[in-house]
Amino acid sequence: MEKHLGPVGRNPHELYYLRMQRSRDKMERGMMEEQHQMVQSKKRLRVCVATCNRADYSKLAPIMFGIKAQPDEFELEVVVLGSHLIDDYGNTFRMIEQDDFDIGSKLHTIVRGEDEAAMVESVGLALVKLPDVLQRLRPDVLVVHGDRFDALALATAAALMNIRILHLEGGEVSGTIDDSIRHAISKLAHYHACCTRSAEQHLIAMCEDHSRILLAGCPSYDKLLSAHHRDDHRDIIKSWLGDKVQEYDYIVALQHPVTTDIQNSIKIYGLMLDALLSFNKRTLILFPNIDAGSKEMVRVMRKKGIEQHPNFRAVKHVPFDQFIQLVCHAGCMIGNSSCGVREAGAFGTPVINLGTRQTGRETGENVLHVRDADTQNKIYHALELQFGKRYPCSKIYGDGNAVPRILKFLRSIDLEEPLQKTFCFPPVKESISQDIDHILETQSALAVDLGGTNLRVAIVCMRGKIVKKYTQSNPKTYEARIELILRMCKDAMQDAVRLNCRILGVGVSTGGRVNPQEGVVLHSTKLIQEWSSVDLRTPISDALHLPVWVDNDGNCAALAERKFGHGKGEENFVAIITGTGIGGGIIQHHELVHGSTFCAAELGHIMVSLDGPECMCGSRGCIEAYASGMALQREAKRLHDEELLKVEGMDMKLVDPVTAAHLINAARLGNSKAEAVLNTASMALGVGIVNILHMVNPSLVVLSGVLASYYKEPVQHIISQKALSSTQGIRVVTSNLEEPALLGAASMVLDYTTRRIY
Repeated sequence: MEKHLGPVGRNPHELYYLRMQRSRDKMERGMMEEQHQMVQSKKRLRVCVATCNRADYSKLAPIMFGIKAQPDEFELEVVVLGSHLIDDYGNTFRMIEQDDFDIGSKLHTIVRGEDEAAMVESVGLALVKLPDVLQRLRPDVLVVHGDRFDALALATAAALMNIRILHLEGGEVSGTIDDSIRHAISKLAHYHACCTRSAEQHLIAMCEDHSRILLAGCPSYDKLLSAHHRDDHRDIIKSWLGDKVQEYDYIVALQHPVTTDIQNSIKIYGLMLDALLSFNKRTLILFPNIDAGSKEMVRVMRKKGIEQHPNFRAVKHVPFDQFIQLVCHAGCMIGNSSCGVREAGAFGTPVINLGTRQTGRETGENVLHVRDADTQNKIYHALELQFGKRYPCSKIYGDGNAVPRILKFLRSIDLEEPLQKTFCFPPVKESISQDIDHILETQSALAVDLGGTNLRVAIVCMRGKIVKKYTQSNPKTYEARIELILRMCKDAMQDAVRLNCRILGVGVSTGGRVNPQEGVVLHSTKLIQEWSSVDLRTPISDALHLPVWVDNDGNCAALAERKFGHGKGEENFVAIITGTGIGGGIIQHHELVHGSTFCAAELGHIMVSLDGPECMCGSRGCIEAYASGMALQREAKRLHDEELLKVEGMDMKLVDPVTAAHLINAARLGNSKAEAVLNTASMALGVGIVNILHMVNPSLVVLSGVLASYYKEPVQHIISQKALSSTQGIRVVTSNLEEPALLGAASMVLDYTTRRIY
């Protein structure tokens, strides 16, 4: 008799599986409900953001928007104090209300007077009023920005009331009393969101706990990088500066008093206004902040009639989103506002920083310091240097993702964790910045050229003149070579002092493939032994305490032509070295082309034959295997060994080594065999250059090196025969530069000092 499987007709294994499944589902539902209850019961983090003035609100607003957008996790409280509530400074609390933030407290904390005593009294007044507000709001975290005396009062009150403090933009250096205030706030703060790696290192050196430091970037960059390309920027420019003003043809001026040197800052302000009046460009000038000395600066401005002058528009406040557009499209920004060294760099706007207020900050190429702004002419000269230039965009202070990082950092704060800090003492490097006095003086670079035979070092001045040159045989080992480079550079630096030359940096030209970003020789030619995977920048920079640039010798030849030779002013050209080997560099849109793996412009290794002579790179039929000095020497030796080289009238001693020069001399005296070799070499080089013309279409080809004068006419002839008709008219010229490798190495340094892009 058949046995039934049960009322549902399922076997025991299936029933067991179903019971286990139901049990597992029940457990998962229970865990999900428990997690949901935990989320519901988790306390929202109460964050109080305190803003004191228009400048810090531009940094705090993006964070406030981020907190407000996540009400399940955060509860936002806003406290407004300081110059936000003063009519003379624009009553800027209104823009906070326009941004739809509920202001929990407005504290009138400014004691008018705009002098040192008024600043101290303002701090005291804030300390009197803040405890009631903080006790009522009871925030978990107070967010404080920067280095203002109002912020110091906020941090002092919160620290004494055991409220956790998150300090924004700590660790920076600006060179005034702001440094002392900023660092004091950092010592009171429990958490830090800084903008740069250097600022992070400064905070660590100030004994702050590394685990409580976030390298976030500047919050204003989140809005700045996404919003500065607005379509209505011309309308904004016209609304503030008039209908006739064009972009890049006006100046934004913003100068604040330096509270530790008030009289000098007032003098600089007057000289700046005089220079701007003489420069005769439309200028938007903002009133200074409320620091001691601002009242006197406004008096200077009114005494000179700036508010009534047709070239000036004097304003107390510009909304940040419009200010971004005005700075982005300005021909220049002048003054000592942190905006010049921070936000303006994101646009590549030229900046002139006057006095000492920001000289300790990290800056991009766009900033020119006039630390000792003691004459109107010096400031006017800086305007001539900077106005109308455009620089590469700099993201030193942020990449546009600061707010998400800061919100994540806030979420990670453990309110059960004790407030007491731990300490450590790491080293920190000082930053170095440029000064206008350097530009006004004679400047020089150390240039190093590493050839297969010789090692050369030269002092090269700004005009490309070689002041002094040193030559030694290139050692065969890495250790001996580095030791000799350092010794020769140190000797040159000692001589530079005697020769009244200011050495700004070191440029190195070397054979092989180079990563110029890291200063590393990746692969060397066979002529230089033990020279692959070599870091050149670090040992030279550490020994000489100077910036170091490194590039391939062919690229350096192109850079030399761009700065000092036939390539000056040419947008697109190619430089080709015809020497022991064949190399070169390509300039496109005034910039050197390196390629994705730094292998661009290896022109000597363009193949012009599938079965030609073997090249030193391991391939066959390369231009270098036909047309280089080594290739011609090889053929000269072959003819000499076959007794086919020497002809009547040729002066050749038995003891002389056979060289390419003997081959060229023999051809000139009618040696048909030598002529055939040179014709083949010229054809290989000419066909290779035709290929280059068809690929990158330069307007000029510059031949340099010992063989350049010989190859010029044959190459021009081959181009006229074999190139496409649209490229047959491209000029071929020989270089006028005596030392292209050294001059190119120097140009890497000198271009940086004059703020041109490399």
